[in-house]
Amino acid sequence: MILKGSQRSCGLKLAAHLMNTHDNDHVEVHELRGFTADDLHGAFQEADAIAKGTKCQQYLFSLSLSPPETERVSVADFEKAIAQAEDRLGLTGQSRAIVFHEKEGRRHAHVVWSRIDIDQMKAINLPFYKTRLNEVSKDLFLEHGWRLPDGYRDRKQRDPRNFTLAEWQQAKRQGKDARDIKRTFQEAWSVSDTKDAFAHALEEKGYVLARGDRRGFVAVDVHGEVYAIPKWTGLKTKQVKEKLGDPKVLRSVEEAKAHIAQNMQHALSRWQTDLAEKQRALKSKQDQQRMQLVQKQRQARYQLEKKLEQRRLLEAKQRQERFRTGLKGLWDRVRGEHRQIKEQNEQEAWQAHLRDQKIKDDMVFRNLEERRHLKRAHSVERSALKDQARDLAQDRERFNELRNSRNTRPRDGPSFER
Repeated sequence: MILKGSQRSCGLKLAAHLMNTHDNDHVEVHELRGFTADDLHGAFQEADAIAKGTKCQQYLFSLSLSPPETERVSVADFEKAIAQAEDRLGLTGQSRAIVFHEKEGRRHAHVVWSRIDIDQMKAINLPFYKTRLNEVSKDLFLEHGWRLPDGYRDRKQRDPRNFTLAEWQQAKRQGKDARDIKRTFQEAWSVSDTKDAFAHALEEKGYVLARGDRRGFVAVDVHGEVYAIPKWTGLKTKQVKEKLGDPKVLRSVEEAKAHIAQNMQHALSRWQTDLAEKQRALKSKQDQQRMQLVQKQRQARYQLEKKLEQRRLLEAKQRQERFRTGLKGLWDRVRGEHRQIKEQNEQEAWQAHLRDQKIKDDMVFRNLEERRHLKRAHSVERSALKDQARDLAQDRERFNELRNSRNTRPRDGPSFER
């Protein structure tokens, strides 16, 4: 369980953040201890008012507890972890609030303590709290048998971003069958009787006719690949020259690449607009699906809480009816039966509380699994668009390089010729 803590001020802003139901699927105020208010905003207002009697600015300590995503962590496990952290930090007995958040199929908890010692009216010092929280966190992983994060095994791997990945990668060459390429050139050659007609026929297939380094005829595709015309048409160089004439009037290979890159900018912009529209539509659909699931889960939890509350009231009434009234009740007190019934009622009430908490935990676990399933489905849908966006960015970068290559290419000169 990852523990992250920080000293905080501005209790009302923190309360608004913790009660944010827009960014979280479910929010539950689990406990308010040591406050007279029965809501989070009122509790933090009390803490703020008490802190004004001291010089402390950061009068709150906020702690988040995040268990591994795939683990089923009950409320009792959270409470035990909170108690360990509270003891290690030296905040035992301080006023505190516990809030549970559920988001994207994960449940985590937030605990906020007041740092102000009311008896002495001064803030409790929290030296080395990060180190202490790391120790508690590691103990929790070992206690539950969870896989330790890499940072606990090797400090060099603490930051998960240590792996390297090139931000821009050269676009992969498309896999084409050589027979298809040859057929394309041969068809363009057969339907053309002049150089201009042949160039036009190639452009319709995505190629630009150009002048090769050896003054021969070549074609350049949108990926910057160069194809020798005689080779791919199956003709001799002499036959190609007789039909196409002098290649000097054609663009060089570098100029052809720059020309292709310039022409491709409009298509890339159009594709970028189409992709952005698809992404907006997908996000709208996924947000709607998420909210439908969240509303369904909230309604189910409300009905469950209502049902459990009715049963709690009925069981409390049944336990209360065990006490006899009047002289019989007085006689029960004299004989000690009243005390025995009270102890029995308290034990049964506690067992009923644990039973109800398990029922609520089971529902939360089912909801989390539903949310994770929806998240995985959404991730698959988004991955295709992400791949398209990445490929489009790579194509744009590559075409920019091709377009600018003419300006950076070394000029011809005596040394170059040698």
